[in-house]
Amino acid sequence: MDFANSLTRWYLKNKRDLPWRNTKDPYLIWLSEIMLQQTRVAQGTPYYYAFKEAFPTVFDLANASEEQVLKLWQGLGYYSRARNLHKTAQYVAVQLNGEFPKTYNELLKLNGVGSYTAAAIASFSYNEDVPVVDGNVFRVLSRFFDVETDIASSSAKKEFTELAKELLSKNDSAIFNQAIMEFGALQCIPKNPNCFNCVLNSSCLALQKKKVNQLPVNLKKLKVVKRYFNYLVFSDNAKNTLIQKRTEKGIWHNLYEFPLIESLQVLESEDFQIQLHQQKFIDNAIISFEEFNSISRVHKLSHQHLYIKFWKVNVDGILNQGIDYLTLQSFPFPIVLFNFIEKDWN
Repeated sequence: MDFANSLTRWYLKNKRDLPWRNTKDPYLIWLSEIMLQQTRVAQGTPYYYAFKEAFPTVFDLANASEEQVLKLWQGLGYYSRARNLHKTAQYVAVQLNGEFPKTYNELLKLNGVGSYTAAAIASFSYNEDVPVVDGNVFRVLSRFFDVETDIASSSAKKEFTELAKELLSKNDSAIFNQAIMEFGALQCIPKNPNCFNCVLNSSCLALQKKKVNQLPVNLKKLKVVKRYFNYLVFSDNAKNTLIQKRTEKGIWHNLYEFPLIESLQVLESEDFQIQLHQQKFIDNAIISFEEFNSISRVHKLSHQHLYIKFWKVNVDGILNQGIDYLTLQSFPFPIVLFNFIEKDWN
């Protein structure tokens, strides 16, 4: 079986009509690839359209403020991507006069651009013969060729890249790369793929050996940390509240949030009262507090589970640096806080 030709024929018949496939503009391809890192196509597509409309060129993105970029990115997660996106746009606009590098090796030098993204841009924009290796490609190749290398190992990326390079259709790398990734996304899916209707089933070693659901091998154990967030939703006589910017490194860097008490476990009312009075958040006298409509959430990130409570804290007088509800909505928040502000507060 000619692996590359079979994949290409399948792709041309079954491919999705995705907006970034209708351009060779490296700016738009870069934009889409950064957005789709660890993000489903269905989730990322509306953000792609929003960014394309707000920032049609790399100069527009470079001239935006970081808060504008983060606000538009709100809800897409992994916010370091947005910060890197903005920094890279500024570098390309100012240092490279708006021209993206035209080779894989030069693209790798851009901030936030790793081997996968560099290969995608080089292949899709400039048709450079370089393989694109993502999770879909790992899965397709490991199953078809019965490769048992742990994809979490240090040697896996090099091994699979070399294998993909051998299969790459010379002078037509863009089609092959799109085809193998699309095949992994639509046909050779992670769990219980429909191998009966697969165009590669006659030569797939994993299918022959009944190992489809065992491949690819991934022995990495993700350690999930539990954290307990108690957000203080202050409210003064003018119905103003307080927010703060997360400046420390870690999750939600440079996004906004309410004043926070992070505890070692779930706080009940009495424990919260002790913490509230121990930490000096405001000069105003506290009139009352209560758990906000008994709203409690578990917000799951890739490596952290956040147990979140919102506490309404009524205070006397007017808060220093307090803001009203309308102003509040203009700031970029983590999506779990944004949803609270939009749906549950007021």
